[in-house]
Amino acid sequence: MKPIDPHHIIRKEPCIGAQVNSGAIFEMVYRPEKFETTFAIFENDSVRYEPIVRSNGNEGFVPFSPQNNLIRNKILLLPSAAVEYGTTADLINEIRNFIHRYVTVSPLFEAISAHYVLLSWIYESFGTLPYLRVRGDFGSGKTRFLRIIGSLCFRAIFAGTSTVSPLFRLLHIFRGTLVIDEGDFRFSDEKAELTKVLNNGNSKGFPVLRSEQFGNRKEFNPVAYDVFGPKVIATRGYYQDAALESRFISEDMTKNRPRKEIPLHLPESYADEAEHLRNKLLMFRFRNLNRYSVNQIVENGLEPRINQIFAPLLALMDHENERSALLELISDYSKELSFDRSLDLDSRVLEVVNELWNGEPLPLRSITTRLNEKYADDLQETVSGKRVGFVIRKVLGIRTRKRGGLFEILPTEHGRIESLLKRLGLEAEAA
Repeated sequence: MKPIDPHHIIRKEPCIGAQVNSGAIFEMVYRPEKFETTFAIFENDSVRYEPIVRSNGNEGFVPFSPQNNLIRNKILLLPSAAVEYGTTADLINEIRNFIHRYVTVSPLFEAISAHYVLLSWIYESFGTLPYLRVRGDFGSGKTRFLRIIGSLCFRAIFAGTSTVSPLFRLLHIFRGTLVIDEGDFRFSDEKAELTKVLNNGNSKGFPVLRSEQFGNRKEFNPVAYDVFGPKVIATRGYYQDAALESRFISEDMTKNRPRKEIPLHLPESYADEAEHLRNKLLMFRFRNLNRYSVNQIVENGLEPRINQIFAPLLALMDHENERSALLELISDYSKELSFDRSLDLDSRVLEVVNELWNGEPLPLRSITTRLNEKYADDLQETVSGKRVGFVIRKVLGIRTRKRGGLFEILPTEHGRIESLLKRLGLEAEAA
C-alpha cells in the first residue's frame, strides 16, 4: 500500500481502523501532546504513519478529528503509536503488574483479566467472546477496576453510568470494548436495552435491530447495529436471565480486602503507563490479528459453559507451559464457580428453604418474605409468592399442601430437600 497524496482524494470518510485487501492493517492513533489524530499502518512487518488511507479510487479513509468529544473527553481511549513489546509472555506480565499496582482482585482474576485485555485487541479473530464482570456494593473497588482494565483494552469506550441509547451507535461505529459501570440499571426500559446489547454482543452475526426515524416523513426504517465485541462491566448483583449470566467471567469484589500499598487516588503517572501499554498492545494486534483460532474443547471434564468462555483465552497461548498455566487457572475458576450458588432464582429459593427449615410445615409466604429481604439488591425486583410456589413445586420438585388458605412445604419433604442441598454442595441446617 503506497503512500498517497491527500489532495488526490475527493471523498473522505472518517474511520477508526480496518484491514485492506493487500493485507495491511491500519488503526487510528491519538497524539495528545500534538493534539492530532492519524493512522498507524502496518504492512510487511513495519509501521508507518499517514493522515489518510485510500479505500477505492479517489475515495479514502481519514481519522476522526481530535476535536471529537469522545476523544477530547477521554471517553474513547486510543494508543498514540505502535511500539515493540517483546514476547507475549512479557506483555502479559507487564499488564498483570499494572493491574496489581492499582487494584485489588484475587490472583486468579488478576491473571484472567490480563489475558482478557490481550484478547480484546484481537477479538475479531473469534466467533464468540466472554464478558468480564465485577460485582459488589458501593466502595468495593468496582469503578477502580473498570478504570484500570478499560485503560488497557482495545478502543475502550467508557460509557460510565450513561443512558443506553448511544451505546448501539458507539459500538457499531468504533467496534471497541464497552466499559460500563452500574450495569444493573434501575429502570426497566434501560435494563431491557442493555440486555439486548449483552445478549447479542458476544457472538458474531447477531446485530440489534432498531427502528430509526427517516427524514421528515416520520417513516421508521429498521437499522442493524453490530454490537459484537469485548465488554467489561460492573454490577451490584446478577442478571435474572440465566443465558445472559452465563456469558460472564465474574469476581465478587466484596471478598477482596484492599492492599495497603494500593493508592487511594490514581497518580498522574498512571495515564502515561496505560498509554505506553496500549502502544505495545497495538503492535501485538498488528502482529497477531487473524493468527489465532479456537479449539472449542478446552479440557474434557469441564462443563460446556466453562469450555466456551475460556476457549478464546486459551487460544492466545503459544507455548505449552503457558497453556498449562492457564488450564490450571480454568480449573480453579471452575471450582470457584461450583460454589457460587447465587446465579439463579432456584438456588436462592433453596438456600432460603434451608435457612428456615426446621422439620415443621414451612409456609411459602415465609419463604417469599425472607427471599426478598435477603436478595433485594441482587434480584433488583420483588419476587411474587406465585413465582416462589412455581419454583418450589415445578422446578425443585418439592411437594406442598394448602392449609388455612396458605401453601406450605410438607414435613415429609425432608429427604427431597436434603438431596437438593447435597446436589448444590450445601449442608442442611441443624434443626
